[in-house]
Amino acid sequence: MSLTTGSGDTLVPPVASGRPLLRHLAVILDGNRRWAHDRGLPTLAGYQRGGRRALDLLSWCRDADEIETVTLWPLSIENLHRPHGELTGLLHVIMSIAEEIAATGHWRIRIIGAPEVLPARLADGLVRLARRSGHRSDPVVNIAVAYGGRDEITRAVRNLFLAHREAGTLPVLADGIRPEEFDHYLDTSGQPDPDLVIRTSGEQRLSGFMPWQTVYSEFYFCPVHWPEFDRSEFDKALGHYRSRRRRLGR
Repeated sequence: MSLTTGSGDTLVPPVASGRPLLRHLAVILDGNRRWAHDRGLPTLAGYQRGGRRALDLLSWCRDADEIETVTLWPLSIENLHRPHGELTGLLHVIMSIAEEIAATGHWRIRIIGAPEVLPARLADGLVRLARRSGHRSDPVVNIAVAYGGRDEITRAVRNLFLAHREAGTLPVLADGIRPEEFDHYLDTSGQPDPDLVIRTSGEQRLSGFMPWQTVYSEFYFCPVHWPEFDRSEFDKALGHYRSRRRRLGR
């Protein structure tokens, strides 16, 4: 396992215990297909096992009191090019797990990415779940579906431009855009940036995951496939994070 950070000298203020505060945990749920194939199981079995593991993760996060936001990335926008049968199975699992998360009553659901490119029935169902839980004061779980970092930034730029055009303030854009203003148009508007990003299955890259928001995140790359990521692996990831002296790179 490895953990990498940016370099610099400005420390992020720690919590009173001296440990860095973990408010936002993001997880790239990688290796579901490989886990299934290694065991001679159909791909759908990997997605189903991975979905159950996501529910476990949220339970563990509730035990870590400081976590107020969790982002799960089960479907990239590139994944939409997978074979129809495989994609249909994955979408069914995503919807089923989202319903189970909503049923717990412990989380506010937020859908990020481009759900509008999904089958209408699924997209509408996910949006309804998010609206139904929106009034809660519970921690937030972002479910990133049809998500890609470049796509998010492109959408944010377009929406920023449209907002200024509608307000009649297009000339302001020529003077430059403040990062704080741009943040407002991202899918995670109003949320803290990820403090820790976990990626399973041994890949040591972000594959387009939140390129804007993760600029100062800590990264933890775990060799196990997502369906076998257990509580001990979770505790190891948090232990490594809490041992860091976080820096902003300035």
